[in-house]
Amino acid sequence: MSLVRFATAEAVFETFPELSQKIGTSPNERSPIDFLRSMINAGKLEDAVTFCAYVLPRREAVWWACRSARVAPGRIAEERAPALLAAEAWVSDPDDEHRQAALEAGTKGHCDDPLTWVALAAGWAGGFLVSSPYPAMPMPQYMTARATRTAILMSALSANWEHRPAYLQARIAEGIRLAEGEA
Repeated sequence: MSLVRFATAEAVFETFPELSQKIGTSPNERSPIDFLRSMINAGKLEDAVTFCAYVLPRREAVWWACRSARVAPGRIAEERAPALLAAEAWVSDPDDEHRQAALEAGTKGHCDDPLTWVALAAGWAGGFLVSSPYPAMPMPQYMTARATRTAILMSALSANWEHRPAYLQARIAEGIRLAEGEA
């Protein structure tokens, strides 16, 4: 069962106007999955990662970021693991307590660490923006997509230059499987 909540790629761009600044390919009336595949075929892998992050529901997007971090080349250092574990806990049980724990882990992390962004993707999947002294606003839907995109693209940097396209293609294929409800 497909988890894609958009009928066309154009609808995704209408829902998230910032995509037109991040993706060089113009949207069309194709399904989001067909649009993703056309970007892959054109070699626009970073654009495909970006688009997929916005197409997936938030929980699946966070899971995608977690999986991408787990399979990235290199070892996850013990001091960095709590961010990933907090995000995975939220995916397993997406309650506010787990979301807050992921948000806390993400805000304590370093901005150059993809695991920080994995935790922020979970932490920004709900709740409120605190904008004191003004009333809190619900967390914008695009925040999880932004953090997911950042986490996956930063994880790709751990691969050797010649292996990055293969890493990104595998991550996009996994994102498509998640979107199609197969994973």
